[in-house]
Amino acid sequence: MTAMLSIARLTKRYGEHLLFDLQDFRLEAARAYVLTGMNGAGKSTLLRVLAGLAPADAEGVQFGGQAVHLAPYPPALRRDIVYVHQHPVMFSTSVAGNIAYGLRARGMPRGEAAGVVEQAMCWAGVQHLRGSAPATLSGGEKQRVALARAKVLQPRLLLLDEPTASLDGEAREQVLALIPSLTQAGSTVVMACHDRDLINLPDVRRLKLREGRLEEK
Repeated sequence: MTAMLSIARLTKRYGEHLLFDLQDFRLEAARAYVLTGMNGAGKSTLLRVLAGLAPADAEGVQFGGQAVHLAPYPPALRRDIVYVHQHPVMFSTSVAGNIAYGLRARGMPRGEAAGVVEQAMCWAGVQHLRGSAPATLSGGEKQRVALARAKVLQPRLLLLDEPTASLDGEAREQVLALIPSLTQAGSTVVMACHDRDLINLPDVRRLKLREGRLEEK
């Protein structure tokens, strides 16, 4: 099977310190992965590199079968790869406005965007919060809004940094329930996490960063 993203070699250093040196890194289309490893192993850094938010040395990068570079980060990757931080940034507008932000930035007409946003709010279970200000939301609600904001952009690769780390109880279960539908919609999802329930979701492949190398479990 042709990889959605493949990198012949990806190296990240901080001065003389080698954080990771990955060879033949591959991600398949519409597949979910969990990225595990000890704190400081480089999980979040790897996600940020793939999202164009941190520099690294990369050789032989292909995305969707096309040769690309990670630096300067190309518009095609910026459009097709979406990163969601562990503590998502919320814009100073309503929940609906937050979810619509990327669509409007891409030029989608307001009426069309409204329909897409409504569907995403229903998917994430936040439709009752459409007019709410972000400051009034719980951690779980913010995470679901951030996932909906990412989903409407129809990313080919969705990078989630510890999506359940700050959640517990029902909020955590609600976020867990959303993950399988993202791959069903065609996105490849990579989640940096320590959450056993995420790791054990059906059809999720585990990638472990250890001593600068990546192991597939």
